[in-house]
Amino acid sequence: MRNPLSDKITEVKPSGIRKFFDIVSEMKDAISLGVGEPDFDTPWHIREEGIYALEKGRTFYTSNAGLKELREEISKYIEKKQKVTYDPMKEIMVTVGGSEAIDMALRCMLNPGDEVIIPEPCYVSYVPCTKMADGVPVIINLKNENRFRLTAEELLDAITEKTKVLILAFPNNPTGAIMEKEDLEKIAKVVIEKDLYVLSDEIYSELTFTGEHVSIASLPGMRERTIMINGFSKAFAMTGWRLGYACGPELILKQMVKLHQFAIMCAPTTSQYAAVEALRNGAEDVDMMREAYNQRRRYLLHAFEEMGLPCFEPGGAFYVFPCIKEFGMTSEEFALKFLEQQRVAVVPGTAFGDCGEGFLRISYAYSLEDLKVAIGRLADFVNSLRKQ
Repeated sequence: MRNPLSDKITEVKPSGIRKFFDIVSEMKDAISLGVGEPDFDTPWHIREEGIYALEKGRTFYTSNAGLKELREEISKYIEKKQKVTYDPMKEIMVTVGGSEAIDMALRCMLNPGDEVIIPEPCYVSYVPCTKMADGVPVIINLKNENRFRLTAEELLDAITEKTKVLILAFPNNPTGAIMEKEDLEKIAKVVIEKDLYVLSDEIYSELTFTGEHVSIASLPGMRERTIMINGFSKAFAMTGWRLGYACGPELILKQMVKLHQFAIMCAPTTSQYAAVEALRNGAEDVDMMREAYNQRRRYLLHAFEEMGLPCFEPGGAFYVFPCIKEFGMTSEEFALKFLEQQRVAVVPGTAFGDCGEGFLRISYAYSLEDLKVAIGRLADFVNSLRKQ
């Protein structure tokens, strides 16, 4: 019998995050700090709008690009937050989470052999999606000493005549790193000079703790070169609603909508109606959740300082990325031993790229009470290792 599988899919490695999630799900009394999912319920007024949509029988297909009403609200939201204007009918599409938008954009922009520059550590889907679109991932290993920010020099060194797309994902998963306006201006200059496009994943844009988030699309000459990806999962605690969106030039968005039409048809209708309510009336909810995350962030940084565990201060998202190189173990060895001995799950930095070796990703999208218990166990574990 011939092999039923494609070579591309069999070469893709499973997510390193899920490995630890699967282990902890079967471990009694374990605490997981491994999954990047808000511990807050979707705010009630947003859920209520979804319920109302069901009660009114709004269970039909929407247009392929999404509800007109929702796209108009997204346009207003982006203009207010990022000072970038998009035509809701031609330059915005609603997707099944930000992940679908990433996949669609790469499949519509890449020809076989086109190179995609991917700064790591990063979200686990960029490399597989690039490969499935017949692109070639080119990895830039970001450095702790640069606070895991991409520099113009690193970008220039990675560019070849085959380079077409740069993926920017800030605030960053897993490091929590951010790129400020002056950082982005230097990157934008290189992008324009080298005639590149940018896939800007801004799913954590509302979770920025040191100043306002800046989108590279807002810089001169970059709007026409950028696909801006965002969604509702992180900011509005709507992970299971599976709703994201992409904004960008009509030339690209038109093809993304076409692919979306054949692959998905449309994003969930109930979720779209709920998202309209989120954008219109959810600002206070976002502010409340951001403040709670910031409190947890400050607690963790103080706890790491007390236990002598090096960790740069993350400026966004809801992750910290402490360094555990002093213990002479790989990140996976440390995480497995910690899980076995203290029943706390964290994710090895290598799940997000080879340069994550020597680091752990710890999510603080969990209650402060759980964090205090888990970090207490981490302090005990670290002390025991230092005594050996």
